[in-house]
Amino acid sequence: MKAIIKTLWNDLLNLFFPDVCLLCGKLLYQGEEHICLYCYCQLPKTGFYTHENNPAWQLFLGKVHIEKAWAFLYFEKGGFVQKLIHQLKYHNNKELAYWLGRLAAEEIVSSRNKYNFDLLVPVPLHPTAKKRRGYNQSEWIAKGISIVTGLPVRTDVLIKKVVTGSQTQHTVYDRWKNPTYRIRPLEKYATIFPVIQAEELQDKHILLIDDVLTTGSTTAACAETLLTISGTRISILTLTIA
Repeated sequence: MKAIIKTLWNDLLNLFFPDVCLLCGKLLYQGEEHICLYCYCQLPKTGFYTHENNPAWQLFLGKVHIEKAWAFLYFEKGGFVQKLIHQLKYHNNKELAYWLGRLAAEEIVSSRNKYNFDLLVPVPLHPTAKKRRGYNQSEWIAKGISIVTGLPVRTDVLIKKVVTGSQTQHTVYDRWKNPTYRIRPLEKYATIFPVIQAEELQDKHILLIDDVLTTGSTTAACAETLLTISGTRISILTLTIA
């Protein structure tokens, strides 16, 4: 009975507030989520899952040791993907982040790439930035990945110590060297988050999750912190690469 009422309610909502494609504005048909099938087929997928020596992985060469690195979509200014990222960052669209995370994970699974990750760690926002935005989009991307892979999401592992703001005006060198990107070691927060024990992460293969990969500075800072824990291995998956 509850299911029938829910269906009728959703049908009534769709009658007065129909779902439309976030990219082209056309009405969505049954089974379509967030974007229409046509726009979905136009998404610029990278195909990085099919080869390890890809542009995402190459960003970290000589800077920090990364096992694997992938990005799901290409980011182009003014393109479809920029519109989707804008929805994530500025419109509190958790459901879209979750859905895109699912799509990215399905690409990994369907690529026949063997993965042996132990847990998912989303790149954190500073509490001030998270409060302003309403949520951490990387966390919801990770939740979408989790529902496909079955891997647990740990949001209590990393903490961002300062607000950095937009990095778009900084040079590549500044982004890599800027200490405000550093994530403090876990041990320093033992009194604040007693559930965190570095021993829990020893010898684990961690998949770091973020939304946009540009210079790699943010994910590299996270990786460097995690690599201080004995035996950890780090791989990276981002929704897009610019």
